[in-house]
Amino acid sequence: MERILVEGGIPLMGRIRVKGAKNACLPMMAASLLTSESVILEDVPDLEDVRTMSRLLKALGVEVYHDRKNEKIFLNSRRLTTSTAPFGPVRRMRASFLVMGPLLAREGRSRVSFPGGCAIGTRPIDLHLKGLEVMGAQFTMDEGYIEAETPRLQGATVYLDYPSVGATENILMAAVLAEGTTVIENAAAEPEIVDLTNFLNSLGARIIGAGTPLIRVEGVTSLKGGRYRVIPDRIEAGTFMVAAAISGGDIILENVITEHLTAVIAKLQETGALIEEPRKGMLRVRSRGRPEPVDIKTLPYPGFPTDLQPQFMALLSLAHGTSVITETVFEKRYMHVAEIARMGAKIRIEERSAIVTGQQLLQGAVVRAPDLRGGAALVLAALAARGFSEIRGVSHIRRGYSRLAGRLRSLGGRVYILPS
Repeated sequence: MERILVEGGIPLMGRIRVKGAKNACLPMMAASLLTSESVILEDVPDLEDVRTMSRLLKALGVEVYHDRKNEKIFLNSRRLTTSTAPFGPVRRMRASFLVMGPLLAREGRSRVSFPGGCAIGTRPIDLHLKGLEVMGAQFTMDEGYIEAETPRLQGATVYLDYPSVGATENILMAAVLAEGTTVIENAAAEPEIVDLTNFLNSLGARIIGAGTPLIRVEGVTSLKGGRYRVIPDRIEAGTFMVAAAISGGDIILENVITEHLTAVIAKLQETGALIEEPRKGMLRVRSRGRPEPVDIKTLPYPGFPTDLQPQFMALLSLAHGTSVITETVFEKRYMHVAEIARMGAKIRIEERSAIVTGQQLLQGAVVRAPDLRGGAALVLAALAARGFSEIRGVSHIRRGYSRLAGRLRSLGGRVYILPS
């Protein structure tokens, strides 16, 4: 397996363009099942998760061509050959479960294996199933698969006990071709939900209220094809912002939507980092030395994103004092703590909180990425650590970051991929 080698202590300097949002393009790829016409998505990053979704769609009969050089993907679902989503792709990535709603709406049936992905918590799919059941789907469980059937989905009022992003997306996509009006109450409000809605509306859907807790969908009989550009990835942007701060650097990020990063900017400024917006779509992040301690509580959007909690923990492990991080979204999102501790971080877990006592220095070490965002946190910690670090488990990082080592090198970092 490949490894990442990092020589720490080098301030990152320069410009970097943020890629398209992984968590926006994946549901859009699933949504291409709703139309028999061609769909072209732009600003689609070359990620392992995108490749996994491509393999899944191909297994369903979708024509898929990913132009990785130009970051475009071409999809055509005119000839679906099956409504069964096979075990292989689905076990690798939780977002694969998002094909259930579109398949039900388009074919009246679907068969999807239980989803996998990073082991950062239970992330139950019951909210997906309850919502689709209210709309008329009937479910059975068979040999590790969830089977669903319906003559035609019917519009209904669906209340989500928790504003789950995945459940909101699955129900939203299913409702587009359902008969009548569907109302999703306590819906997730993440920017990726808004982007999915804008994409669907560009194909002829009738959706209002995205970005609020109340989404209304007027069902239509069919969707057309189209071309759509994916929004910038706010989690990748936040990761590079922390990279500037933790390395003592000065980075300009291009292709960002500042409004999507409000909570991140506020917390990074609390640590002492200087953040400016030279012009729309651009952010400059400069370190002012060792960070100040801050307290963080992860929450659904517009709160602080759970997907940036591990990266901020790496930064706060070097703070002047003690920080408290409280994880409210995923109960197992502290799997990276033991690995950062191998580099000299002082972190104590108390139930769902992590007490981080800042140290003056971290020391390079051999560590293993436990999951996607935890892996990114280890790379960031290595940028600041004294000496060399070797990060294993690179496959996790490839799921959500395109060519991370090379892009950090373009900023002056000494970050290299070691062959297996």
